[in-house]
Amino acid sequence: MQKMISILGSTGSIGRQTLDVARACQIGVAALTANRDVVRLEAQCREFRPKLAVLMDPAAADDLRVRLADTGIRVASGMEGLLEAATLPQADTVITAVVGSVGLRPTLAAIRAGKRIGLANKETLVCAGELVMDEADRWGAEIVPVDSEHSAIFQCLQGCRDRGEVKRLILTASGGPFWGKTREELEHVTLADALRHPNWSMGAKITVDSATLMNKGLEFIEAMRLYRLPPEKIAVVVHRESIVHSLVEYTDNAVLAQLGVPDMRLPIEYALTWPNRGSAVTEPLDLVKCGNLTFAEPDEETFRSLPLAKEAARRGGTATAILNGANEAAVARFLAGEIGFLDIPRLVERALERVPAGPADTLDDVFAADEAARACVR
Repeated sequence: MQKMISILGSTGSIGRQTLDVARACQIGVAALTANRDVVRLEAQCREFRPKLAVLMDPAAADDLRVRLADTGIRVASGMEGLLEAATLPQADTVITAVVGSVGLRPTLAAIRAGKRIGLANKETLVCAGELVMDEADRWGAEIVPVDSEHSAIFQCLQGCRDRGEVKRLILTASGGPFWGKTREELEHVTLADALRHPNWSMGAKITVDSATLMNKGLEFIEAMRLYRLPPEKIAVVVHRESIVHSLVEYTDNAVLAQLGVPDMRLPIEYALTWPNRGSAVTEPLDLVKCGNLTFAEPDEETFRSLPLAKEAARRGGTATAILNGANEAAVARFLAGEIGFLDIPRLVERALERVPAGPADTLDDVFAADEAARACVR
């Protein structure tokens, strides 16, 4: 039987690369979703012929419905449509590649429908990781990470029979486009500078998060939730070459690492084929030609987003939802040209100081904290 997938966020960077893998590996597509990119979603639908296409924007969905009238593809809109795409019976795997906390509800819906989750939306575990992992245990759903760093850790843990043998997880960070700059220099960087990542091709929001190192902070929290480890068992190192994607250190001091060219199609394919491996869809890594591999401590004095994320992780409860909501709102303002680059961590820190954190026992708790944090940043 042909493997069938639903892709939540198919017009973004991860979504497009997932379709590249689907094309190369002859994987069927049951549903595609996007925010409002009608033109790109129409082209994807005409090539992959999903059962369902969803646009969050209702007016865009109306436009797409007219455009696809000759195809038989059903078009839906809004969160209701996103939830339907996440639970479509024809799909066995759901790639959650939407950006931000909007991915939380559809991820939970897919878990409760017994789908394998190819998790590319890190905000889901940052905001409500314990709730999500408990639901995955309850429903027997598989969560396979798509982020290159967490995919690397996931692969390095495959031979681990006892999680007590893990001494620590080591997340690698590229350092983004501003590594080595001082705070004084960062006061004057532009949006165009921030979007110029040296190694990876990503969407605007995650590229800015990489520049502030918030992306690594979110991954720090995600690692705690995904692998159920305390913060003191997770470390971050800067690795500018983006060849070593992350490492696992065991109690006997053996260190396993996953290496590869910086290409998101590799972790995407692994999420779709695990526990097996498919044919190569990326270029091979040439160890002779890739040059020296360097590692350094992150500069947490200059890049304040990373220590803010670590502090929120230690506080627990809704503190991580406050962190994420404030960061999403601040990055949106930076992308709109309303604030400077260093204002992003300043606004996040303000939200963490002003919005009280409490237990994250329910989704209502999480969403209330998220909204309060965004209001503090607007």
